[in-house]
Amino acid sequence: MSIYDQVQIVRRIPIPSSSHTVLVSSFVPFSFFLFGSQLPPIVSISFLSSLFISNSSSSILSLSLMRRLFALGFGLTSDTSTIGMALSSSFKNPSAFRLPLRRHHHLPHSNSFGCAASFSRFKPLRCVSSLAVAPSSRILVQNPIVEMDGDEMTRVIWKMIKDKLIYPYLELDVKYFDLGLLNRDATDDRVTVESAEATLKYNVAVKCATITPDEARVKEFNLKSMWRSPNGTIRNILNGTVFREPILCKNIPRIVPGWKKPICIGRHAFGDQYRATDAVIHGPGKLKMIFVPDDGEQLELNIYDFKGPGVALAMYNVDESVRAFAESSMAMAYQKQWPLYLSTKNTILKKYDGRFKDIFQEVYEEKWKEKFEESSIWYEHRLIDDMVAYAMKSEGGYVWACKNYDGDVQSDMLAQGFGSLGLMTSVLLSSDGKTLEAEAAHGTVTRHYRLHQKGQETSTNSIASIFAWTRGLEHRAKLDNNEELMEFVKNLESACIETVESGKMTKDLALLIHGPKVSREFYLNTEEFIDAVAQKLVEKNPALCS
Repeated sequence: MSIYDQVQIVRRIPIPSSSHTVLVSSFVPFSFFLFGSQLPPIVSISFLSSLFISNSSSSILSLSLMRRLFALGFGLTSDTSTIGMALSSSFKNPSAFRLPLRRHHHLPHSNSFGCAASFSRFKPLRCVSSLAVAPSSRILVQNPIVEMDGDEMTRVIWKMIKDKLIYPYLELDVKYFDLGLLNRDATDDRVTVESAEATLKYNVAVKCATITPDEARVKEFNLKSMWRSPNGTIRNILNGTVFREPILCKNIPRIVPGWKKPICIGRHAFGDQYRATDAVIHGPGKLKMIFVPDDGEQLELNIYDFKGPGVALAMYNVDESVRAFAESSMAMAYQKQWPLYLSTKNTILKKYDGRFKDIFQEVYEEKWKEKFEESSIWYEHRLIDDMVAYAMKSEGGYVWACKNYDGDVQSDMLAQGFGSLGLMTSVLLSSDGKTLEAEAAHGTVTRHYRLHQKGQETSTNSIASIFAWTRGLEHRAKLDNNEELMEFVKNLESACIETVESGKMTKDLALLIHGPKVSREFYLNTEEFIDAVAQKLVEKNPALCS
């Protein structure tokens, strides 16, 4: 359990009457001296004031946190656990917080510890400066965001990200939904629908990676049903476009070396193969497709005369969704000031793909052509095979709108071409550009979670999950016109990139640089990497840490 949790789980603990207790009531600066040449000389922590010595038979604090804090503070251990963040950012109700102090004959009998010198005779408390963030200095986020928790290893790192990179810096109203597989099962997947509806209400959501159960997972978790993909459910409710974009780090080699700029790929997240009806044909016969209109004459199409066994597929899309896809794609291109390309196979699917082409052109002519031309960007339709060839030889710097299946395939190709699926952002944007859901593009990292369950070390890349938070918060900042929040988001993203570029990274990225025989010295474990990002973030946010 993290220190953040321990602070929240407050319990009454008996303390011998001879023990000194410090009663705390309001916030004042309180400094602990640090030792060691590698650490800053003083870390200022916003502590609780009106500190006075009294005798008491009880104290309110988590026993585990209390033991670790005062063992550190009074030299009973050399453990350097990063407790500064918990003390400086976690107390929601500090009005009656009592700290037991080990009796020490040098402790001054004063009713105030207003200066750091009051503890000068004690062995200093070692804190990581990146964690010394005063609650009073946190950035206020005016409107709520929706948080969707997830599964397995990504759930573990999701919590680390919140505790170390988000909550210490932001005063944030979070509408929390647990989309972990067991909770989806317990609620008959209603929680997924409710989270999407809340996203429509608050316009911003951040989502942890989740399990989409197959037969093996149904058996493993003893599920009531093989629940649908939560991502699919959310996409259908939000009716948006999924945009994926690589995170570029200078020292991570690219399989496609010519890609100098990001390529943002937009996947139409509705219909086609993903809502298709397919069937196995077991013998000879005629396959027909019939459309029965609410009014008018029935349409009957002869598809194929089967001479033997085979397969068949019927799929569809709707103008409303394709139009929303066009709107969100053009909004994204205009926001980024990049050209936009739509790829289809309209030479073969003249009516099906031709409808995509026609609607995109209509939307462009009606609403976007003038804006694009003023910004010296453009929209163009290309055949999918031609577009793939162009993508491989281009340097990047454009938005690529793909139909559902094409986007599913090409987004993974782009991720690998730029280096890693762990360096890919993913956002679902509504057609009006107002509602956004951000998530990591990868899965729940089951293999690492099995190691974590056994207590073994893992080196899981958290960058995509961190960027899920930053892209969601970036959208919140835009909607609220919150410049402070926008600056924080930029600093957190650059802290991630600069940490990797400084040589501190997880094993998956180290393998790309050093090859399959990479040694342990070249990578950090899961928590070490997040701590390294937290340290870099402090350097970029000195005002929040003073």
